[in-house]
Amino acid sequence: MPAPETPSPLPSDLAARLKRDGDGLVCAVVQQHDTGQVLMVGWMDDEAVHRTMTTGRVTFWSRSRQEYWRKGDTSGNVQLVKGLALDCDGDALLVRVVQVGAACHTGTHSCFDGRELDAVVSGAGR
Repeated sequence: MPAPETPSPLPSDLAARLKRDGDGLVCAVVQQHDTGQVLMVGWMDDEAVHRTMTTGRVTFWSRSRQEYWRKGDTSGNVQLVKGLALDCDGDALLVRVVQVGAACHTGTHSCFDGRELDAVVSGAGR
């Protein structure tokens, strides 16, 4: 018999708006608050969202290690929360931060630095 579900630590209106995947997770896009640069993507369950909202530091759920991790606890490269927004569908979060040090575990400022893919670029001016 499955264990009973733990009540969400989030306010009930927010918990009701979140659309989680089959593992109970929502995608969290992390963005530098002043430049708009996308730094990384992580995953959060309700507890990670709650910790992020109430501590001022970003917390994720590690899908590989099956545990919570607060960005910067081992590396020193912390993410200080400046804002949090839920997208229109409720299936993604935008976490605006002050990034201290590298955001990527490879040591680059952003997980997307130097990782451009060849793609046809539109000639449209819009």
